[in-house]
Amino acid sequence: MDNRKNDVPAECMNRKPDTQEKLEWFGEFLRQKGASGNTIGSYLTSVRLYHSMYESLTPENLQAYKKWLLEHYKPSTVNARIYGINQYTAALCTVDTHLAAVLMPEGTAPYRLPSVKQQQKPFLDNVISKRDYERLKRCLKKDNNQFWYFVVRYLGATGARVSELIQIKAEHIKIGYMDLYSKGGKVRRIYFPEKLCEETLLWLEEREVSTGFIFTNHHGKQITPRGISSQLKVFAKKYRIAPETVYPHSFRHRFAKNFLAKFNDISLLADLMGHESIETTRVYLTRSSAEQRELIDKIVTW
Repeated sequence: MDNRKNDVPAECMNRKPDTQEKLEWFGEFLRQKGASGNTIGSYLTSVRLYHSMYESLTPENLQAYKKWLLEHYKPSTVNARIYGINQYTAALCTVDTHLAAVLMPEGTAPYRLPSVKQQQKPFLDNVISKRDYERLKRCLKKDNNQFWYFVVRYLGATGARVSELIQIKAEHIKIGYMDLYSKGGKVRRIYFPEKLCEETLLWLEEREVSTGFIFTNHHGKQITPRGISSQLKVFAKKYRIAPETVYPHSFRHRFAKNFLAKFNDISLLADLMGHESIETTRVYLTRSSAEQRELIDKIVTW
């Protein structure tokens, strides 16, 4: 689709459109691009906020906008707003020359606000301990709650995200891995340990499941990430495990920590976790803030 031919009110060709007209144009531009509702909402929030303070898009105004954001929001929110406004200026560059001249001043087109660098926390808190992870598995198995036992096992033994967990099929268990393809064509392979596969196949045989998704509800449909999160909290309370440490991503963290404790290869772990940068993986080499505090109290006596 040629976005240079977006429908813009004819009267906008001879004057600067107001904020609402800009928002409507940009929203339609994003919809034609196939952006999701959440993405459109986020970008429009950034544009609406910008135009509540500045009328024209100039490098000076954009820099002032960034400065204001830094004074009022945390870095992650600032970056989201910056990305939205950058997408807006980029979109304006795609319209025909006359319309671009009406919508933004000359010289703005090539300008993009740089994002804010975020310092990664030197510790990782609220991760389920190895002891509690083993306790949770043991209690679920003792109560013959096989379904949730395997949910916890696969989260903790593969490093899978909960969105990836629900995609596991019986066919994957039989070959011992699952390949996931990103929009960019990259492949991430999630391996399933041999012993876990053997145990799972026996469980599936009991359920008479030989094909399709293995984590389904009573209606045979994939269980939802929200449903998994909610139920894990129920088990945390039932088995007296700190609820703040029992959530799907906590088991992904536990996998990483257990892996490094057994095999200290952070590069391999980054590949297994699907991290684009090894810097993201380095957090697993650190101690929790509580562990750091304990060491300081023990070591620093001077």
